[in-house]
Amino acid sequence: MSLLTTKEIMEIIPHRQPFLLVDTIEELEPGVRAVGRKCVSYNEPYFAGHFPGEPVMPGVLIVEALAQVGAVAILSQPDFKGKTAYFGAIQSAKFKKKVVPGDVLTLETEIIKVKGPIGVGRAKAYADGKLAVQAELTFAVGER
Repeated sequence: MSLLTTKEIMEIIPHRQPFLLVDTIEELEPGVRAVGRKCVSYNEPYFAGHFPGEPVMPGVLIVEALAQVGAVAILSQPDFKGKTAYFGAIQSAKFKKKVVPGDVLTLETEIIKVKGPIGVGRAKAYADGKLAVQAELTFAVGER
C-alpha cells in the first residue's frame, strides 16, 4: 500500500512524465527519509536504445530516481514546501546490479545532513531485493 501516489508526488516535486521516475512513496519521514517504488516496464522510452536486444535501465536514471525520492523527503519539510531540490553533487556512486524490464526498484534516500538550503542524502536502490545502486547525493533547495 502506498503512502503517496504519483499525483501526490507531483504536488511535492515538479517532475512530470516521461521524467517522473517514481511510481509511489511507501514510507515518508519529512526531512529524514523516504522510500519509493518504481516498476520498471519494457515500455520505458529509453529501452529502445539502451541497449537493443539487451534492455538495461541507465544508471544515471536510477540515480535520478533516488534523487527524486530524496527530493520528496527534503521538500516535505514545512520550510521547503513549494520549492525545488536541484542536484548539487553526486558522490561515491556504485553500480552493483543491472536493472532490467520487470524489476521493481525500491528506492531509499535518507537525509543525513542539512545546512541551510543544502542537504545530503545517502541513497540506495534495490532491484527485487538486491542492491543495485548506492550513492551520496547533495541537494540545493531553491525557488521554482
